[in-house]
Amino acid sequence: MGHLDHAAFGWLTPVLSYVMACTGAALGLRCTVRALAATGRSRRNWLITAASAIGTGIWTMHFVAMLGFAVSGTDIRYDVPLTVLSLLVAMVVVCAGVFAVGYGRDRTRALLTGGLTTGVGVASMHYLGMAAVRLHGDVHYDPMTVAVSVAIAVVAATAALWAALNIESPVAVTVASLVMGAAVSSMHYTGMLAVSVHVDPSGAPLSGATAMQFIFPLAVGLGSYLFLTSAFVALSPTTREREASASAQRAVEPVGHRA
Repeated sequence: MGHLDHAAFGWLTPVLSYVMACTGAALGLRCTVRALAATGRSRRNWLITAASAIGTGIWTMHFVAMLGFAVSGTDIRYDVPLTVLSLLVAMVVVCAGVFAVGYGRDRTRALLTGGLTTGVGVASMHYLGMAAVRLHGDVHYDPMTVAVSVAIAVVAATAALWAALNIESPVAVTVASLVMGAAVSSMHYTGMLAVSVHVDPSGAPLSGATAMQFIFPLAVGLGSYLFLTSAFVALSPTTREREASASAQRAVEPVGHRA
């Protein structure tokens, strides 16, 4: 049995992964709030941005945390196609959940459907990402702990979507994103507690890429996307701000015309 270390770099990877999860959640919530106040193409675009932000944040959180994953007695590699597929799964299922909330007429039903879809999708992303792990040995999972991690994912996703429907103030969104980040991180590390590895020492080369060759550059790129998009959303006016500006201009125009 190989000894598993989930924080080979100390607190660096858990803290950084939590920051990524919070950033994605905060951006996703803000974009969903914008979407619910918009109509037509604008709503669709905001929902797509929200889904990409949440999906990217969750995926980045997972693989930043995986940078600190090590197993004694074996090297670790990652299957590139499966890892990329896990990112696509995260994007698609989160998009489905967000759109269910954004366009659902019955908000309660949309919330439950979106939360279940998104939660199961997040869990699928996690275990698909784990399926991409290549090492000398066999990986096993405790079914009960896996079930708990899936339940956490569903509850976290439902809570995040509820927050998107009911919270508008920046302070409340910040608090909700911190809670969401904690929930996503809890889901990840609960899922990792389900893992056990039976190491079969071998000198044969492992297929796939190392975390630093593939995961780290991709995580840095996606993390940069999150922060840049956050800046864009923060600087772009809300619907209320645009309406207030338009009202102010209409109020000024007659004065200017009389002059």
